Amino acid sequence: MHLLEPVVKPYDWGSRHIIAELLGAPAPSPGPQAELWMGAHPAGPSIVRNGSAARGLDEIVAADPGATLGDDVADRFEGRLPFLLKVLAADKALSIQVHPDRETARSGFRAQGGDAGTYVDDWPKPEVLCALTEFEALAGLREPGAAAALLRDLGVPALDPVVARLERGDDAGLVEALRMVLAVAPEQRESLLAQVVAACRERAWGEGDHAAAYDAVVRIAVDHPGDLGAVASLLLNHTVLQPGEAIFLAAGGLHAYLRGAGIEILANSDNVLRAGLTSKPIDIDELCRVVDPGVGVPVLRPSADAHGVIAYDTDVPEFSLHRIERSRGALPLPGFGPRIVFVADGVARLDRPARDGGQARDLTITRGGSAFVSAADGAVTCTIASDSALVYVAAPGALR
Repeated sequence: MHLLEPVVKPYDWGSRHIIAELLGAPAPSPGPQAELWMGAHPAGPSIVRNGSAARGLDEIVAADPGATLGDDVADRFEGRLPFLLKVLAADKALSIQVHPDRETARSGFRAQGGDAGTYVDDWPKPEVLCALTEFEALAGLREPGAAAALLRDLGVPALDPVVARLERGDDAGLVEALRMVLAVAPEQRESLLAQVVAACRERAWGEGDHAAAYDAVVRIAVDHPGDLGAVASLLLNHTVLQPGEAIFLAAGGLHAYLRGAGIEILANSDNVLRAGLTSKPIDIDELCRVVDPGVGVPVLRPSADAHGVIAYDTDVPEFSLHRIERSRGALPLPGFGPRIVFVADGVARLDRPARDGGQARDLTITRGGSAFVSAADGAVTCTIASDSALVYVAAPGALR
């Protein structure tokens, strides 16, 4: 077991308070802090210290995949820790995006001949976002009729062709509508955006999904002026998660995160195809090929088991996510094989029994702290060592 030093990613949409306060650092921070990475991704591996020596978790895993991951996980994922755990802290809207499945990632990466292109690696990137605070998101494409009604009610004539396509009622029309919005001619974009934002501002009052979606467009347009993603956002379901609720983003599910703090677990990949709210390139053809309008984005509201453990179950092999809020003494650490434990609040203690003539070991993790538990650590237990706590455990998913 090793305590981890996570990596802070300073993307410009990040908060200057959430991560700083979580880590016990001065707030506001000097600049935005968007993500706290805990894992072995090569773009930001966590650091493990042993006295004056420091090594990246990716180096530790690569040096002995069998011991750190377990033979089954090492074989299944080619010696790579299959998941990445993050704290995500958004003060502004992130890009609208979609992630590929495994076969699409492999074939796309291979066709490019390397990472200089749309696909930066050959892995899929399913993910779960679990809300720490109230969390606003766009998650999955709306049903065609609902999307048509939302756009029609704006009364913007320039959107009439998009509405007409959606009113045909087929799922393919959702992707075609997305293409039509993103491909608006440059000389028409400013006028379209101004009309849509003005119409949304007039209608962003009152109750209901339409008012909330229109209000989101007004705020998105402030975050990303001149970006057609503000219009495209109306094609997506608008949702607000309460703390403890989560959404599962499977391959092909279009989504964007707008505001709030959450725990994110994802396959250990950086493959993203963007559809707006970004200054990065958008490959409209590849985006529309990967987006799957039939992919639902379920809200996960699991309950605790007898041990006080909550599991956010999905069918992906790369990860599973568990939450612990209480324990009656020591409980078995959820999951199997390599795990990362993050304490969002309170204090937790991990205990590893003596085995094979070695010594027992324990680690105490306080608020904002994290630890890596290797497969070789065996039957580790977790004890809540404070009156209340909030502990997340990342592990591989079921290997099928």
